[in-house]
Amino acid sequence: MRRPASLTAGAVLVGLVVGAALLSFVWTPYDAVQIDPTTRIAPPSPAHWLGTDVFGRDVVSQLLVGARTTLFVGVVAVGLAGVVGTPLGILAAMGPRWLGELVMRTSDLVLAFPALLLAIMFGAVYGPSTLTAMVAIGIATVPSFARLARGAALQVLATEYVLAARAAGRPRTAIAARHVLPNIAGLLLVQSSVSFAIAVLAEAALSFLGFGTRPPTPSWGRMLQEAQQLLYTTPELALWPGLAIALAVLGFTLLGDGLRDRFDPRLVDQR
Repeated sequence: MRRPASLTAGAVLVGLVVGAALLSFVWTPYDAVQIDPTTRIAPPSPAHWLGTDVFGRDVVSQLLVGARTTLFVGVVAVGLAGVVGTPLGILAAMGPRWLGELVMRTSDLVLAFPALLLAIMFGAVYGPSTLTAMVAIGIATVPSFARLARGAALQVLATEYVLAARAAGRPRTAIAARHVLPNIAGLLLVQSSVSFAIAVLAEAALSFLGFGTRPPTPSWGRMLQEAQQLLYTTPELALWPGLAIALAVLGFTLLGDGLRDRFDPRLVDQR
């Protein structure tokens, strides 16, 4: 089967972001948090490839370490949402009707709160930090996984092989682990990629507003926030982190779209 173009493009962009994050563990041109007043707002040069910011910190080094921070928040937030939301969705599909209604109505209640508003509330109560951003984004993403897992699980439960397993007396936990979860794993992978893009954007927004990663840890969102005062004199300071955020979000979105094309049997039949 021919690989979708969006899957290839998304994988390349995501690979660049992941590669930058991994590279920051072993090498950066300069210390990303080192302040040098003598080189503040320096233009691009062989010494500083993308220049320096208002505090004299190297922009390339901040971008590399900022990729690590962004991906770490996304992995933990999406992992938390998947670990909590997927079992809840399967439980809602296989459990009593009242339990399914309870899980779905609770998910609707959580969805009523915008993710950024929920994160700001967490930051106001517990203080801004990377942990606060991860937990808030994860909680806001749980309903998406729960609703997707429930809908996909209901389709799997209606198949003949699951009915045969029930007739044979297989316990519900065995049916969920052997039949339901493997058959909905592809959809969950697609949802994870899309949710990761949302988490990257949310983390950057929270750091921009001051409710995310705290200084001196580099973050793309805070790089934007610090560059806004020089937007008319040195616009490239806002260009680089903004471009990094856009490429990361675009990469994970294209990856999710390509995975959907790959795993959706209806789209495969159409091709």
